[in-house]
Amino acid sequence: MSRWANKYVIGLTGNIAVGKSVVRQMLQHLGAYTIDADGLAHQAMQPGAPAYRPIVETFGQFILDQDKQINRAMLGNIVFSNPQALAKLEAITHPVINQAINTLVSRSKQRVVVIEAIKLVEGDLANAVDAIWVVDAAPQIQYARLIQKRKMSEAEARQRITTQNPQAAKIAKANVVIKNDGNVDETWQQVQAAWNKIRDTLTGAAPAAAPPQSAATPQPAAVPPQAAPVAAPQAQPKSQAPTAPLAPKPAAVIPADVHVEVRRGMPGNAEVIAKFITKVTGSAISRMDIMLAFGQKSYLLAEAPGEQVIGLMGWQVENLITRADEFYIEPTAPRDPVIGALINAIEDASKALQSEVGFIFLPLGTGQDVIQPFLTNGYETTTVEQIKIPAWREAVQEVISENSAYQILSKKLREDRVLQPL
Repeated sequence: MSRWANKYVIGLTGNIAVGKSVVRQMLQHLGAYTIDADGLAHQAMQPGAPAYRPIVETFGQFILDQDKQINRAMLGNIVFSNPQALAKLEAITHPVINQAINTLVSRSKQRVVVIEAIKLVEGDLANAVDAIWVVDAAPQIQYARLIQKRKMSEAEARQRITTQNPQAAKIAKANVVIKNDGNVDETWQQVQAAWNKIRDTLTGAAPAAAPPQSAATPQPAAVPPQAAPVAAPQAQPKSQAPTAPLAPKPAAVIPADVHVEVRRGMPGNAEVIAKFITKVTGSAISRMDIMLAFGQKSYLLAEAPGEQVIGLMGWQVENLITRADEFYIEPTAPRDPVIGALINAIEDASKALQSEVGFIFLPLGTGQDVIQPFLTNGYETTTVEQIKIPAWREAVQEVISENSAYQILSKKLREDRVLQPL
């Protein structure tokens, strides 16, 4: 049993670049509350956050950049080449992270909680969870991901991999091993099969049949007694530029008083999502494009009666920050009911995931008729320079660094913060 009453807690781990975050995101799709412990460590080192001053006092002012933020690349070079330095850093950050994790798990509404931590089995957290899941990938896949996605040199990638404890040591302690060598359908099937076993354990149900080994993706099962939230999971796939939400193609007029239902898109809906984006933008988007995106984000589908999709939002909650960077709407759909329904759904899901702030990214040139419903619902236009909290500003910069052709809307979703500034 985990240390948290009435919770089933999964400790999710694996060495660098095996794809832990993809699996965590999939579990969030299925209804789990998820925590990125390494992301919390990053936030804890921001200026004013609890670990900032002790780290600077321990390692020196030279690790700060021109904005007085900790240069994580420089700090990483120090600690990953010196075990004593790494131990000092962890002695500062781990108590802060553990306190934040306790707070988040205790106030979560979901029955199943996932804690992702790269050093889970090496610390006390391994004894606090109900099950240990290890994500595994071939070493050549790890190297490729570090070099291609994280822009590391071959020497840097090799150092990061070789300085970590052996992956085999993690697998030896695993209750579940998820292979994630790049086939997202296979990874999803493994995650769903393991999730179904949790559901059966918690409900006392008979074991579910194994998912079909076919190209079609099975629908997920929720974990009773609580319904899965309208969940959340970075930016659009790099090959896909932000697209204006209106398209020139003619469509049937949708009445202004249309009843809009919003549901969470799942990997099983990837084909529907791809066809809708293709239809309203004129850009060819494939099912596999969406399946790859599901490793980073979630989708919300706004539907008219008859399950006609008339609006779509792609978004994620990461480190208590909501970012919605895809928005599409049928050209003839009424703006207020569609956008209002999507806003309500994304905010409900964000609050269930304890998000502290929401950011909406709309392409430059988006019409005022689209922007106004967001403003009516409490969002404000902002810029990177106007965002004062470093973790929030960095999250926004990460999106616009991929493409600066966005205007940014923001709304605070809760007053209290897990990592309170000092």
